[in-house]
Amino acid sequence: MQNLRRQSLEAPPSLVKHAMNLGALGLLLMLGSLVVYVTGGTTYAYPYLLLIPVLLGAAWYLLPGGLIVALAAGVLMAFMPLDVETGTFQSSSNWLIRIAMFMLLGGVAGWLFQSRRRAAEERVAIARIDPRSGLPNTVALEEDLLKSLSRQKGGKSVGLMLVRITDITDIMEAMGMDASDELVLAIGERLRQAIRDGATAYRFSNAELALIVHDIEAEDLQRIANRLVEMGEESLQIQRVPVRVQLVMGSSISTSGEDSPETLIREARTAMFAAIERRLSHSSYSPAFSRRTVQAIRLIARVRKGLAEGEFELHYQPKIRLADGRVCGCEGLIRWRGSDGGLIPPGMFMPKVENTTLITPVSRFVVEEASRFAERYMDLGELSINLSVHNLYDEEVLNVVKELAERSRSQRYTLEVEITESALIGDLGAASQAIQRLRDFGVGVSIDDFGTGFASFEYLRHLPITGLKIDRAFVVGLEDDKRARDLMACMIDVGHALGLVVTAEGVETSGQHECLRELGCDQAQGFYFSPALPAAEYLEWCHDYAARQAGGAGHP
Repeated sequence: MQNLRRQSLEAPPSLVKHAMNLGALGLLLMLGSLVVYVTGGTTYAYPYLLLIPVLLGAAWYLLPGGLIVALAAGVLMAFMPLDVETGTFQSSSNWLIRIAMFMLLGGVAGWLFQSRRRAAEERVAIARIDPRSGLPNTVALEEDLLKSLSRQKGGKSVGLMLVRITDITDIMEAMGMDASDELVLAIGERLRQAIRDGATAYRFSNAELALIVHDIEAEDLQRIANRLVEMGEESLQIQRVPVRVQLVMGSSISTSGEDSPETLIREARTAMFAAIERRLSHSSYSPAFSRRTVQAIRLIARVRKGLAEGEFELHYQPKIRLADGRVCGCEGLIRWRGSDGGLIPPGMFMPKVENTTLITPVSRFVVEEASRFAERYMDLGELSINLSVHNLYDEEVLNVVKELAERSRSQRYTLEVEITESALIGDLGAASQAIQRLRDFGVGVSIDDFGTGFASFEYLRHLPITGLKIDRAFVVGLEDDKRARDLMACMIDVGHALGLVVTAEGVETSGQHECLRELGCDQAQGFYFSPALPAAEYLEWCHDYAARQAGGAGHP
């Protein structure tokens, strides 16, 4: 299909094509007349050969072409003798009837070809239009993008911007599908007006629009994106309701003319997903995005096999009670030891795993491995594990957590589940109910990465949680930044006011440790004490740490 489209764009110019067609018709008319003359005149059947150019004229030039060529063929036959040998000419009525018959056939053929072409054009037009919004669709986008790329000359570039309306689902749920289509059409018109000399907005998907930008430099794409974001933030009247939307954009650019539409679309889409992941309004394509995506795809494909072959393990990082410096528990953190023996960082696979069905077997492994560790080492204090927001509604994982919680009652440790703060943003009510279910199991629930998600502390009073885990970003500046210390003190006070245990993560220096202790933080963990260690090494570290404490050696 791609090759056919490219060939059609590389066809001869229209004037040359017309000249070739007219030359072919003239040649066929002359050859037909010659055959009629050589075969003895119009008495015989050979004049019907002239219907060939008549039909071709109708096919190429529709009704006018059929009539004109038919008239030319009839006139040629009018001057042709009835019998060449005797020199007898046909009567006027004979050649007039012949002309009329030729024109009738030419007219009918031209009308049929014209109707067929019009129907084909209507089908093509329908195929290029999104039926709900009336905007050009992906078929039109690919065809127009191919034309733009084929016309690239003199270093002029072609850019493509994909624009996602991130909150269109809310509009659809609240106001219906018609409102979402009206919103897409309104946003498309605004985007078109934002581009110099106007541009066509294409509907790429239910929530995405595309724009082709001509004669653009790479550095101009960000300025265009900023303008589009500003226009998106202005209120729109959708079904007489004022609506404000959030736009996220990805862009790609071609300067060589050798790129295909598929390549440009794929790059723009990759850039858009990168912008969503980084919480940016716009991102331009970088080859590093594709390399990272391919690498992530390969890793995800290996996760299930890695689980089956025992490549995953839990490492344990100690939690220190700051009041007396003792180990009060640990956090189990998943690690993946590849076939070469090296550790694959969780950040390379867990964000992708959380968005697939693989999160269930991975989370089940975490819970079961923590359970086995707890059975081997009963005096753990508090054992913390991390769960995804998807696990809060997963009966399979919750049943395993319940079993682990029940087992902890007969042993000397308590179980705690850590959930990232950002995971609660979607549905606070549903999250509160899920957390209460964990609490009913006898499991403590702590908010991980606290301070990086919600813009307000107000939501805390609605959640039945037991602890806060302050993100490492707030620990970094404690030693030399008074504002950082004041902010940390505020968060600690908020936690204590709600009766929560406050833990600071990412502690790396003695100064940070001392600041947290003075501010009244309950617990801390970080490289200052120990990184996450395999089970055997963690138990050995705990033994050595206790010995140092007993000997008065103090902290590391």
